[in-house]
Amino acid sequence: MAKVLITGGAGYIGSVLTPMLLAAGHHVTVLDSFLFKQNSLLDCCAYPNFAVIRGDVREASTLHNAVKGKDYIIPLAAIVGFPLCEADKTAARTTNLDAIKLLLQMRGTEQRVIYPCTNSGYGISEEDDPCTEDSPLMPVSLYGETKVEAEKAVLDADNSITFRLATVFGTSPRMRLDLLVNDFVYRAVYDRAVVVFEGNFSRNYVHIRDVVGAIIHSIENFDIMKGRAFNCGLSSANLTKLQLCETIKRHIPGFVYIEAAVGEDPDKRDYIVSNARLEATGLNSRYSLDDGIKELIKAYSIIKNDTYSNI
Repeated sequence: MAKVLITGGAGYIGSVLTPMLLAAGHHVTVLDSFLFKQNSLLDCCAYPNFAVIRGDVREASTLHNAVKGKDYIIPLAAIVGFPLCEADKTAARTTNLDAIKLLLQMRGTEQRVIYPCTNSGYGISEEDDPCTEDSPLMPVSLYGETKVEAEKAVLDADNSITFRLATVFGTSPRMRLDLLVNDFVYRAVYDRAVVVFEGNFSRNYVHIRDVVGAIIHSIENFDIMKGRAFNCGLSSANLTKLQLCETIKRHIPGFVYIEAAVGEDPDKRDYIVSNARLEATGLNSRYSLDDGIKELIKAYSIIKNDTYSNI
């Protein structure tokens, strides 16, 4: 069993990944600042092979102690998303990029890095063809820029794998309501309506448990996957915002969505993505968009407040 460090392991993805790795017998250390006062890893404390370091990934001494002796390092700590990065640009650069470069300086060459980043780097596609890992990266936000630079640093450092994640959806003990599918389903449940800006803009989507499955798959198949970037998304879910709303309406018939005649979405991403490279390694998505919507509807009978947002 591997010794794994997850930075940001108490976040949205880490709070699903950590218990799954522990249940598989791995030794997991989480380094997290607990910025959002989340208690999403309390159940993990019963595992003897679980350790927690409360600290900041930008602090050299903290990071040095966390990295020591680990087989795999999974850097999830980040200022995530367009709005939060714009709100604190300094924190975005120092956390999303500088901390990754610091980690790469500290880790030994034998230590393996699995870096989940984002497919936001594709920006605005000028072609109708899906973006592949060889498509040009043209990020349109500070978030996308920092993640693209960090991914390049990770791949240049060798002994690494990166995942360009589609827009993630689904429930987590550290829930987020600001992600597009999660947000639209929340509005459908409670408001029964949403105003859509630039409804023909397309994105790819992926269930959070398929993201975790991809990370675990990469641990099990590291040698055949290392040195490459992989798009990680649901191939049946390259959808416009209006198509997403149509899908939600099938589950919540009273949901009304209207495309705004004026105004614009500050997040300008517009592209579809091919996930063929990851699928060729033998991994296929297990959770559909419909699965995620039904899951979220149940979740929103439990939660209703703004605690679960990154904005």
